[in-house]
Amino acid sequence: MIVIKNEQEIKKMKIAGQFVAHVLRLIEAAVKPGITTKKLNAIAEEETKKKGAKPVFKDYPNPKGGRPFPGLICASVNEEVVHGIPSNRKLIEGDIISVDFGVLLEGFVGDSAITVPVGNVDPLVKKLLKTTEESLMKGIEQAKVGNKLGMVSSTIQEHAEKNGFSVVKDFVGHGIGRNMHEDPPVPNYGNPNRGPVLKEGMTIAIEPMVNIGTHQVYTKLDEWTVVTKDGKYSAHFEHSIAITNNGPEILTLR
Repeated sequence: MIVIKNEQEIKKMKIAGQFVAHVLRLIEAAVKPGITTKKLNAIAEEETKKKGAKPVFKDYPNPKGGRPFPGLICASVNEEVVHGIPSNRKLIEGDIISVDFGVLLEGFVGDSAITVPVGNVDPLVKKLLKTTEESLMKGIEQAKVGNKLGMVSSTIQEHAEKNGFSVVKDFVGHGIGRNMHEDPPVPNYGNPNRGPVLKEGMTIAIEPMVNIGTHQVYTKLDEWTVVTKDGKYSAHFEHSIAITNNGPEILTLR
């Protein structure tokens, strides 16, 4: 069931979203060769404690029954698509790191993701990051009252593929609100004429995951980290948004 939010609820969602954006800005500024992904997680932990927010990724149940997720952020490096576990791995020049972060604040969840280059990266990798973020923004532009959700999905896919990249199909965006994952699922691919009609008060998290090579992915033995099947780089950008009569409102704008 798709839960419609009123104006006051969306304002609270924006408070959560703006805090997530604040933390991602701090993490982005800290990314450099030599820093560990565990240290980036510590930045999120310190800020979350100061704010009195509840991290929503930490201890999230494993869908396959394995150990709960141990980090506050998902820290996915290079060929890691999503759900990378923060560790003592040191970032090196030429890496990219996707950071996904979410909290519960004011009774609502904010959720957003960015992919950050570590120092200088290959031109093709720069293009991957640029295209993935553009795909997200172009998808958001289609999140208008009266459009079908498929317009968002197909716009993302079209932009990624016309630039020579592939869109991950095994993982998708989602509705968001009092819970991190609500209806409807938000694919990054598909038919523009499919899916529910977008209505005022719907809130969704749009999150294209775009690969240099194949769209195929698999989950590593740690039961969380998703990687590309061919080992090529992947990028991930996400915003939580509200559908309004004045157009889409980004709740996690950095």
